[in-house]
Amino acid sequence: MTRPAPIRVVLADDECMVRTALRAILSAEPDLEVVGEAATGAQAVSVVRQHRPDVVLMDVRMPEIDGIRATEQILAGLDDPPRVVVVTTFENDSYVYDALRVGAAGFLLKRAEAEALVGAVRLVARSDSLLFPEAVRALAAGHARASRTPPPWVARLTGREREVLRHMAAGLTNAEIAGQLEVGPATVKTHVAQVLAKTGTRDRTQAVIAAYESGFLRGS
Repeated sequence: MTRPAPIRVVLADDECMVRTALRAILSAEPDLEVVGEAATGAQAVSVVRQHRPDVVLMDVRMPEIDGIRATEQILAGLDDPPRVVVVTTFENDSYVYDALRVGAAGFLLKRAEAEALVGAVRLVARSDSLLFPEAVRALAAGHARASRTPPPWVARLTGREREVLRHMAAGLTNAEIAGQLEVGPATVKTHVAQVLAKTGTRDRTQAVIAAYESGFLRGS
């Protein structure tokens, strides 16, 4: 049996010791491969364009341009961009929220255990679930401002699409949503695609952010 191609990762952090530690953890896994490193935001954009990784671990605060702008440039500049995970010290940082709003797939704390780091890279590479959904929901609910008038896309969602969006926010995979709704995974995949199209978002994380900002979802 042919072994699947490894998940290709780029590390972007201005601290050499952090990059070295991340590389050591990821390189120990047979299905992960670190293909490049960057010490500044501008370098991150260049390295990603050169190596075309599947996942980027992006420090939010870096010289030249920060991780938010670097993420924005990476996602806007490639037809098939990688998934970007922001690596940060503080989970309630407004920089993290801004990074999620421009398209980062999720965030990871620098103090996370090696197992959590490896699992996060694998999860975002599959892109069928929300990374650390409780943390993303808490961040979104804490930063979102209630809108008096919901955006037009809220009214355009069908009843089933509304259910799917709520399940997406809860962190369920397509297979898990299919089980909840008693439909096939292919049907769920279609509903997810429609939710992303109607909300004008790139992925599940952005859709959940939009759902909170619109008032469709509200913090508990």
